[in-house]
Amino acid sequence: MFEEHVTGLAFPEAARWHDGHLWFSDMHDERVFRVDGPGRVTEVVRVPGDPAGLGWLPDGRLLVVSMHDRRLLRLDPDGLTGHADLGHIATWHCNDMVVDAQGRAYVGNFGDGTPPGTPITPADLALVHPDGTVVVAATGLEFPNGAAIGDGTLVIAETRADPPRLTRFDIEPDGTLTSRRLFASLGPESPDGICLDAEGAVWFASWSTNEVIRVREGGEILDRRSTGDAGAYSCVLGGDDGRTLFVCVAATWMPEESRRTRTGRILATRVDVPATHLR
Repeated sequence: MFEEHVTGLAFPEAARWHDGHLWFSDMHDERVFRVDGPGRVTEVVRVPGDPAGLGWLPDGRLLVVSMHDRRLLRLDPDGLTGHADLGHIATWHCNDMVVDAQGRAYVGNFGDGTPPGTPITPADLALVHPDGTVVVAATGLEFPNGAAIGDGTLVIAETRADPPRLTRFDIEPDGTLTSRRLFASLGPESPDGICLDAEGAVWFASWSTNEVIRVREGGEILDRRSTGDAGAYSCVLGGDDGRTLFVCVAATWMPEESRRTRTGRILATRVDVPATHLR
């Protein structure tokens, strides 16, 4: 069902399809990569603070979350530079991000450093405007993680809610998020990275059950595909027709072990419903 697309990685995360290529962060290897074909990767930039979420400004410049120093960085022609400081909003490491067509970035954070299974500090979602201005987009999220934008709305995974869930917001013209509501309540699945398809369903990577799962608004599970003995941490629809689902997997998320064992891989599988749009 899955084909191996890229192997030998530490901990691949934050997969995005952009400009005809698959992009991802190898988080624990401190590098962002672009995939030029099966097994062919090009290093784009090194991020010493561990790279996470990826996105692009309208002029094509890359934005990348620097996890540990809680900053959003921008790749200019002469190298990485600071785009925004998130330290006054993020109460723990920053993580995933989605950037809209206007260049507005929505960035989540862990909330605190406790392990799964213990109560977590609710976190605020940061909105970074294209000029680097940072405001709070939403409050009280339980580990705001993978996010996707489509049809004027934003869907975000609350990975450590009880039970885990996907939450939806309307996006107002100024980027403000309103009309918060439940997209889907989940069971044992822990949603990490997500993407939307053309029917409005969400594919999400579930590291707790080693699967990628397609769910309709309201919670109906439409498809689920096992990633075997590896946890699934991110997924994105791409390819020439938007019908290839790329999945970031690894046998461990522990930094030292992942760097030593390099079990990280990107898998690919074909699906029937394409992405909402390709950028």
